[in-house]
Amino acid sequence: MTEPSSLIENIRAALATTGAASSDYDLNPGVTLPQGRVLRPAGVLAPILKRGDEYHLLLTKRSSALKHHPGQIAFPGGKQDDGDADVIAAAIREAQEEVGLPPELVEILGTLPPHETVTSFRVTPVIALVKDAFDVVPEPGEVEEAFTVPLSHVLNADNYVIQSRRWRGQERSYFAVPYGPYYIWGATARMLRAWTDRMTP
Repeated sequence: MTEPSSLIENIRAALATTGAASSDYDLNPGVTLPQGRVLRPAGVLAPILKRGDEYHLLLTKRSSALKHHPGQIAFPGGKQDDGDADVIAAAIREAQEEVGLPPELVEILGTLPPHETVTSFRVTPVIALVKDAFDVVPEPGEVEEAFTVPLSHVLNADNYVIQSRRWRGQERSYFAVPYGPYYIWGATARMLRAWTDRMTP
C-alpha cells in the first residue's frame, strides 16, 4: 500500500502525464454523436481531504429539486462563466459556492483530460489537495448532501462495475463505483475511473 505521504506526489506525477479525453459514450461505441454539436466548457473540483492518516474525496449529492441530474452524485463544479479566467477558476468558484470551500485552501495537483458529457459539456476534472480543515456548508438550492469517500476506494479499479440502463430509447452502459449508500455512476464515475487508470502502473 502507498504511504499517505507519497500518495499526493504519486497523484501529482500521474496527472502530469498525457492521456486521452474521456466521454459518456466510451462504453457505447454504437451511439452516434450529434453532428455539429457545441461543447460548453466546465470545470469540476475533486477536493482531497486528509482525515488522520487517510485521504478522502469530497463529493456532493445534488438536490432532488434540480431540473438536471437531481439526486445524482457529483463533484462540486459547473460551467465556466464569463468572469472565470479558465475552467480551473470555474471549478474553484463553484466549490466555494456549493460546499463553502475557501479558495485559499485549494492546492491544485493537476487536471485530467476533458470529459464530454451527454449534456454537451466539455468538463475538465481539477484534482486538488485541501490544505486545512474547513466547515463544509452545502448550498441548499443545489446540494442535498456533501460527503467523503476514502480515496483508496475510488482509486481501486476492482471497485468499479459496468452497468446499463435504457436512455432515450437505447441501452446505455456506464461505470459505477458504489460506496455504502452512495451510488456513484455516470460522468462522475467515468472521470474517477480515468483518474484510477492514470494511477495504475
